[in-house]
Amino acid sequence: MRASAGGERPDGNFYESVGGRATFERLVREFYRGVATDPVLAPMYPETDYEGAIQRLTGFLEQYWGGPTTYSEQRGHPRLRMRHMPFRVNPDARDRWLLHMREALDTLGLSPLQESTLWGYLERAAHAMVNTFEE
Repeated sequence: MRASAGGERPDGNFYESVGGRATFERLVREFYRGVATDPVLAPMYPETDYEGAIQRLTGFLEQYWGGPTTYSEQRGHPRLRMRHMPFRVNPDARDRWLLHMREALDTLGLSPLQESTLWGYLERAAHAMVNTFEE
């Protein structure tokens, strides 16, 4: 099917087809359950701001996939690489991020096409965030 100028297919957009905000928030909350116990990733997040991190990532993902534009309205352009520059994102951190995101994604029960579409983006995004190869 062809997408409209706004990126929507006649039967709706990806955001809607996977269940909207509830699905993305479930994904992100499950992801952060893993992050909270990860010795490499947990220190990158202030313990007092996990809820803020959950809301920011949920907002980003829902906007990226065709949902509300609240993320940009509140935070401006995503500028993902710039926002991650203060953190040491090496291949180990990337792989740990992907491990926890994969585990979270597997809990959603998406269709194979939806799962593959979302996972493909998450993998590309994680690789793009690597900003050092130092251990």
